[in-house]
Parts: sequence; C-alpha cells; structure tokens
Amino acid sequence: MGNLTTPNRFDPQVAHPARVYAHWLGSKDHYPADRKAAEEVAAHRPQVVAGARANRAFLARVVRYLASQRGVRQFLDVGPGLPAPGNTHDVAQAIAPGSRVVYVDRDPLVMAHARALLTSSREGACAYVEADLRDPAPIIKEAARALDFTQPVAVMLVAVLHFLRDADDPAGVVAALAGALAPGSFVAVSHLTADFAPDAVGAGVAAYNALVPAGITARTHREVTGLFGGLSLVAPGVVPVSEWRPEHAPARGVSPDVYAGLAVTGRRAW
Repeated sequence: MGNLTTPNRFDPQVAHPARVYAHWLGSKDHYPADRKAAEEVAAHRPQVVAGARANRAFLARVVRYLASQRGVRQFLDVGPGLPAPGNTHDVAQAIAPGSRVVYVDRDPLVMAHARALLTSSREGACAYVEADLRDPAPIIKEAARALDFTQPVAVMLVAVLHFLRDADDPAGVVAALAGALAPGSFVAVSHLTADFAPDAVGAGVAAYNALVPAGITARTHREVTGLFGGLSLVAPGVVPVSEWRPEHAPARGVSPDVYAGLAVTGRRAW
C-alpha cells in the first residue's frame, strides 16, 4: 500500500501512510506519529486491523493464483508499501523463479526500502520505478525496461486507488494502465469501502485524513466495480476481500471494509 501525496522529505513527526499501514500489520517500522494515527483510526473502527491483514492476504492469494493457475510471469506492483512477509516477488518467484516484478511508488521512503529489501531470485528480476500513479504513461515507459508488454503482465493496485480523489479520475488511471497491456493480462484491485459500517468507517477516514497527509476516499461496491471499466472480471467478481477465492472459510463476524477484484484484458474471464 503506497501513497501519493506525502512530502518527499523524511519527517518522523508526521504520520506516514506506509508506516501507519505497517503498524496495523504488526510491523515495527513506525514512529509515535504513525502509531497515534493508526490507533486513532482503530478507535473508530477496530476492524481496520483485520482489514489491513486481510488485504495483505489477498495480495498473496491473487499473486499465487496468477502465477500458478494463469501462468503470469510479469507483475507491475504499484504502491507496494513497506516490505512485509508475502511481497509480490516472494510469492511469484516461489512458484516460478523466473518471474519479473517491477515495484512502483512516488515515495522515496518506500522506494529506498524496496531497493534494499525487495530483492529477486537469481533466475528472475526485481526493478524499481519512482513515479506517480496519477500519471500512468511514465510508469509504463519505465517499467518496459524490465517487463515485456507484448506478453501478459499483472498490474497490482492493492490498497492504493483509495489515495486518489475523484478529481484524479481513478477509473481513467486504471484504463490507461490496462490499455498498455497485452491480451491475457490482468488488473488486481483492492479498495477501502464504508459500505458495511458507514458511520464508523466515515469517522475513521476523517481521523486518518486529519493526521496523515495522504488522504483517502472510501468508495461503494458500485464505484469500486466501476474502476475496472469494461474489463472482464474474474469470478467471483468484486467481493469483500476475505471472500476473494479464500483458501479457508472467512472468519465470521469480521468485516474487512475492503473490496477486492481481478479482471483480465482482451479475452473472456475464466
């Protein structure tokens, strides 16, 4: 989970979205300002912690599905957040060691960690692009140094599109990225929603936006589905994140406040 509007200078006194997310995941990569923001949001909606972890599990599941069942060997992960267990290249290269992964973020902190810790298998490759999701053309241009866009690529937009405001045209951003992909490529999205608890999630979003420079926008099921445009959704479609091809029955009573979906370009979904 990356971000779009954090200042480029390092300031531990200001909450950072990647470090706030890391706190919810149980990582130690955070400062008091990050913990304050994370705990303030959780005070309004305690399920945010379960949602962050369910979202991380979705990343691993969807990469595993793409690598093992769809034969994808190229991944473009936009907004990866700070390294944590189950990074895209870890999962993909465990299945297909020759997989190639490009990580993209505009945040120098995230990219510094990525270059240091997200390292490839000997057979595959990891590359790093510092770019802004709101401007997809440079992302594709730079990623093409490591990926072959005449062959299928999976674009991972995991917990990043909710950093785009409506004025940033997130559906247009997805369309621009998808338009650069070969037939048989994929776009994976997970996104914050307030559908399951509008008041509590709304209060949590307000608290987050007051404390973290990179504001977020919760969207409805219809809005998240609309981000895929005319792409063909892979079953089960856009669903709560824990219900997307779960490996075990989702825990009862846990509302993750995140939708997830996967779409394929240029051919019918299986």
